[in-house]
Amino acid sequence: MTRNTPPALPTLLTDLYQLTMMQGYFFAGLHEQEATFDLYFRRLPYQGGYAVWAGLEPLLDWLAGVRFGEDELDYLASLGGFRPEFLAALRGWRFGCEVTAFPEGRVVFSNEPLLTVRGPLWEGQLVETALLNSLNFQTLVATKAARCVLAAQAGGATVLEFGARRAQGPDGAISAARAAFVGGATGTSNVEAGRRFGLPVSGTHAHAWVESFPDELSAFRAYADLYPDGTVLLLDTVDTLQSGLPNALTVAAELRARGHELRGVRLDSGDLAYLSRVIRAAFDEAGFPDVKIVASNDLSESVIAGVIAEGGRVDVYGVGTQLATAGGPGGGALGGVYKLAELAGQPRMKLTGDPGKASLPGRKAVWRAAEREGAEKGADPPYAWDVLTLGDAPRAGLLVSDPTNPLRAARLPGHLHWQPAREVVLRGGKRTRPAETLPEIQDRARQDLRRVPPETRRLLNPHVYRVSLAPEVAELRDRTAAELRSRLP
Repeated sequence: MTRNTPPALPTLLTDLYQLTMMQGYFFAGLHEQEATFDLYFRRLPYQGGYAVWAGLEPLLDWLAGVRFGEDELDYLASLGGFRPEFLAALRGWRFGCEVTAFPEGRVVFSNEPLLTVRGPLWEGQLVETALLNSLNFQTLVATKAARCVLAAQAGGATVLEFGARRAQGPDGAISAARAAFVGGATGTSNVEAGRRFGLPVSGTHAHAWVESFPDELSAFRAYADLYPDGTVLLLDTVDTLQSGLPNALTVAAELRARGHELRGVRLDSGDLAYLSRVIRAAFDEAGFPDVKIVASNDLSESVIAGVIAEGGRVDVYGVGTQLATAGGPGGGALGGVYKLAELAGQPRMKLTGDPGKASLPGRKAVWRAAEREGAEKGADPPYAWDVLTLGDAPRAGLLVSDPTNPLRAARLPGHLHWQPAREVVLRGGKRTRPAETLPEIQDRARQDLRRVPPETRRLLNPHVYRVSLAPEVAELRDRTAAELRSRLP
């Protein structure tokens, strides 16, 4: 049974200034004013053309149940600076905001609100850190997984998450395994993640297993005797082609004689393309075409693509370090931000001296267009455009502009079909629908990625997917910015 049980997020997973601002709002009488906060990122990760939205479902569970217990309140009191009246107000506090978001697993893009929190100012302020912590990391890992899966699919292969030992701590390892599954990995080596989320778990054996026996063949035989229907042998402890391969062929024949089949072999070093070709040919010639070849060894989407381009015959890629740490060019961290867009019905924005960092004011809707034509028979039509409005759906002929460059404008064609890209997922602090399972989320990501145009989906130098502002959003931004500038001395 696949579960979606999240790691327990503590109430105080927040920055101190969120709490000091909450207290400030409380004593200034601002805390109950209705506020709108938007969460978004400015640049896509990995120099890519898209991101896979991940981490939402566990957060909804946390938001629905977060509260201040006596331990948390006692700790805050011990810090000094928090007044008894404020702490008393926190004692009965519950999150009651409305949350609108892209469903988890959707493909998303930069400079569009991925999640919006609307409700009392102090509540929206408190949850900023936890939202960014979970959504930034899991979106980054899910996107990395999707890129690795895309590369592997070109060679008919699948991807497993193997990164627990290199992840940024226990919580990072567990969250990474979950996010990697959202992005398309078929399983994980992380047993706790498997237990917690119901993920398929996979593994072979380490070099230490072979080194613990008098010789490699004895080690292989002992493993096959113990796991006759699940044996995957690591070939490179001594020498991949001179020792590992012939010994694996011997064990494969012995297993078959007893009514079992060798499941696979693993490569963890060397020229993966060359070695996998030689090994595939050897097993095919010996009558074992179903033996799978698993590759590991510091893999990434670019390494996988290179192995396939060179004719490699790998069936499964176990991606570790780069996946669990979200590494690689343009990775490491997703620059998600959370900005106030409206307060008490009035637009709010960060103006700043850098136009690329200015935020968008107002309560916005995100609409996504698909092509009415151009899809393969039986397939959903490809995505074409995202547009931010103040509510209504975009219409044909509307002149829209780029969020970061107002001079880059275009008119919307008439052949597009528009739908709201987001939905209300939490209202009054309660879910609007049952929690989704991870297979459901993974399937959404898989279907969505197929709808991303190939030129946007490619790994290198992708085409930029269009995200634009409707005129009323651009006008509100410009008017709010002008009002802010008018107050400057």
